Amino acid sequence: MGEINLQLQPVPPFRLDLTAWALRRRPDNIIDRWDGECYRRALALGNGAVEVAITQSGSPQAPRLQVTVSGLGAHPGGGHCRGTACRAPTADEAIRAAIERMLGPRINLADFYRLAARDRRLGPLAERFRGVKPPRFPSLFEALVNAIACQQLSLTVGIILLNRLAQAYGPSPQVEGLCAHAFPRPQELLRAGPQKLRHIGLSRQKIRSLRELSSYAAEQRAELDRLERSDDETALAGLLKLRGIGRWSAEYALLRGMGRLHVFPGDDVGARNRLARWLGLKAPISYDQVEAALARWQPYAGLVYFHMLLSGLAEAGYLGHGDSPL
Repeated sequence: MGEINLQLQPVPPFRLDLTAWALRRRPDNIIDRWDGECYRRALALGNGAVEVAITQSGSPQAPRLQVTVSGLGAHPGGGHCRGTACRAPTADEAIRAAIERMLGPRINLADFYRLAARDRRLGPLAERFRGVKPPRFPSLFEALVNAIACQQLSLTVGIILLNRLAQAYGPSPQVEGLCAHAFPRPQELLRAGPQKLRHIGLSRQKIRSLRELSSYAAEQRAELDRLERSDDETALAGLLKLRGIGRWSAEYALLRGMGRLHVFPGDDVGARNRLARWLGLKAPISYDQVEAALARWQPYAGLVYFHMLLSGLAEAGYLGHGDSPL
């Protein structure tokens, strides 16, 4: 199997460690892995999968990313056509696009930092986690599956369910000595019968939602692409038509799947409680109060959300610590 090496130069400031943690959320996430120095993930590519390993050199103000891709065989890029003249992207192009989506190295947050510098409350928070870029799941489909899996559960339990889905149905890179799994594609989840999904720990309601979503994504991928390019109102309406997708899941997908940085999923109880504590409020706040409280920092409410996530991870003692690679 082949190997390729890539280099990326993110827009500064950039910190791979913080961005990886914002993406992975919990230390037992086996899909997005971080060992203290290297971010690793198996990515579906063509009919198989590759292993991507990313490290950072240089300071947050002069960052460079080194990318090693292993297990590269005779897989096509796996792209699809838009319009009459098209071609599938090369493996190099597909992997670069996935990394840019997941880690946001080309996103310029200069305006956000200028806003934070003028704000006594936001300034210290932005400085504490300076260099984090807003992460995204590699696909809107994966964002929606994450949302469905985590509904009405703790994030820790949701991550366990997602791990099981990847282990059972995700393609594995053909790399010697590696035991890793990419996130399942729609067709792979469709091949999983309801009873097998039940053994993973999913409720019947979630199984039905995941199977309908997988069928939709497999048969109408262009429609999901269209939603990603739509305005907020159209995208939200389209997402809410999907089985099992309510307001929290839709807003979660707008932020983590579509990169809408002005969206703070106001029904995320953990983020809402951390926001209230950060604002110095003793009582819990409502969905509408979240929107009102964040108005002064728009269009960056979603960035505040990621900073709240990192604050919670820091309180739990995760930041600054890696975990054993698979």
